[in-house]
This record gives sequence, C-alpha cells and structure tokens, in this order.
Amino acid sequence: MQDGIILIDKPAQMTSFGVVARIRRVLSKQQGKKVKVGHTGTLDPFATGLMIIVFGKECKNASNYSKLDKIYEATIRLGQSSTTGDTEGEISDISDKIPSKTEIDAAIEKFKGEITQYPPIYSAIKINGKRAYQLARDGKTVEMPARQINIYSLDVINYSYPNLKIRVHVSSGTYIRTLAEDIGGELGVGGYCTELRRISIADWDISQAKTLTSMGILD
Repeated sequence: MQDGIILIDKPAQMTSFGVVARIRRVLSKQQGKKVKVGHTGTLDPFATGLMIIVFGKECKNASNYSKLDKIYEATIRLGQSSTTGDTEGEISDISDKIPSKTEIDAAIEKFKGEITQYPPIYSAIKINGKRAYQLARDGKTVEMPARQINIYSLDVINYSYPNLKIRVHVSSGTYIRTLAEDIGGELGVGGYCTELRRISIADWDISQAKTLTSMGILD
C-alpha cells in the first residue's frame, strides 16, 4: 500500500495520535521507509470506534474526510456533571430527580435540527494559538466561540436511570460530550458522557474497520 486510507476501530484509553503513531510504525516497517500518516478527526481517549486514517499522498485530502457527517452511540449518566463532560473529569452530584421517559423524549426533541453549540473547554480547539484544554488546565478562563451544527437524528436506544443511551447522526464539528451536558441541563438534573462510540462516517461503517489487535499492533 503506497497511498490511501485505513479504517480503524479505536480502542478505549488511547489517544487518536497514539493510533496514528502505531499505524505509522507498521506502514514504515512494511515499506522500508518513513510513511506519512494522519487522521481525519480525533476521538477522545475514553471513546471508541471508527477512525479514518490517511497515509501517503492521501494525507493532503484529510480535511475532506473530516467534514463528513458522523453517527455516534453514547451513554449519558444523568444526575451528575463532569468538569470535562466525560469520565476523565471531576464528578459532582447535581440532582436525584429521576426524569420520566416522557420528559426525556421532550428534552431531546429540542436538540434536533440546526442548533447552536458551545464546544467544551477541554477540547483541542485553538484559542489565540493555544489549545483550549491547555488553557483550561492552566486555570485560565476560556471563552469558547459558538458554532452552528446540525443534528439530523437523535434517538433513545435505552433508558434505565441514571443511564440514557442515545444514537445520534450529526454534522461535522459536533461535540457529543457537550450534547450530553446540554441534555442533562435541559432536564434540570445534569449529565455527562460515560461511553462514546463512533459507528459511521458518511458511508463508512464500523463493521468495515480493523482493530489494532487484528493488525498485530496490540496484543
């Protein structure tokens, strides 16, 4: 393989850059020279699922892949909040109220279609040349610019309090951690994302992806 893409099912507790580094080592060893490798959109370390890895001359087209729509499955824990919107942050109890299924359905309806979203401060977005998460970790106040996103569909897969599992089809640039927090806020009980899995990017599906184990990269 000289140029192209590889579909990878990213494991949990690994950064997207870690995936790229491992793929680069394998391809470089196979080809006997250093191979240029990149990704087309990060997944948080706690998240799993589909990544499109580009290599060789295809790296110049990485931005085209990053603009594609995506589908995720996510589990939201209600009643609590996290400083990072996921399992890696500081967790706080917010409310012991148990929302009804009717209240859940009414809340998620408000997030369908074109909406305004404020990305999380713990993200890789650059603010005045620095990553937002670096500023946040330094204790600095971070004002994230709003962005318009599109949520094409948002469905409840399962609800067993405090866990709400959803499936969501979104435009590029959507943060599912923020969506989890916003749904919890709409319900008045708080919420954060405990599980996140990207299952498709445009017409590419997770069923087509290789694991790092199957490639001999992880034991």
